[in-house]
Amino acid sequence: MNGVIDLPIWQMAAAYMFVIILLIIVRARGISREKEILIATVRMTLQLILTGYILVYLFDQVNPIFTIIIIIAMEVFSIYTIIKRAKKKLSKPLKKIIAVSMLFGTLTSLGFFLFVVVRITPWYDPRYFIPIAGMLIGNSMTGISLGITRLVDGMSTQSHLVEAALMLGATPKIAAKEIIDNAFDSAILPTINSMVGMGIVFLPGMMTGQILSGTSPVTAIEYQIAIMLGILGSVTLTVILFVQLGYKTFFNENAQLINRD
Repeated sequence: MNGVIDLPIWQMAAAYMFVIILLIIVRARGISREKEILIATVRMTLQLILTGYILVYLFDQVNPIFTIIIIIAMEVFSIYTIIKRAKKKLSKPLKKIIAVSMLFGTLTSLGFFLFVVVRITPWYDPRYFIPIAGMLIGNSMTGISLGITRLVDGMSTQSHLVEAALMLGATPKIAAKEIIDNAFDSAILPTINSMVGMGIVFLPGMMTGQILSGTSPVTAIEYQIAIMLGILGSVTLTVILFVQLGYKTFFNENAQLINRD
């Protein structure tokens, strides 16, 4: 079948039956999640509708200024979300490192992907730039959030081991190496796991969307492989920069562990 199957409003509305089923289940089992589910559903719907109209406008107005504004907004929102969702209070230096890591990791990967891998012309074409940037930034945001949790928890729960290593003459980098490695490993693991099951266990969203829009499955696969490797690179650069700089904020200029209690 060629072409795209349009979804009338009533057919799309029928998909909300799954939300109703979920609400019935959580209500029957006494799980207090109804409000969160409703808010999430409404926000998702409104945000996607708004995004759709914005993208329609941007696709018709190919302008580098608009594209740059969009990428700045995406980066700012992602950094804000990471910091806001952190389970523990983060120090100002650590917040700055989060921002630097996100900007460097995602923009470097995005630039390489646009100029070397897909080579779009012009480079600021929103039809390519915005979806690719969204996937790189979104996955990097998830990765660095996991890295923050592991790093902060590790430096807190294993502070006695770090201090013991310091007293034995180890440098902060060596004393915190295991914590740093665990944080990095935890951050990249979801990306690796998704790569393992991709194509057999599930078809990724980008590939599915292209196939549903009439694109050849082979072409869709080529793009999916490329974007998945781009995501891997973005997550890797973002997280490694964060953990390599982030651990330093837990030590003072005298190489002593800072007590954050």
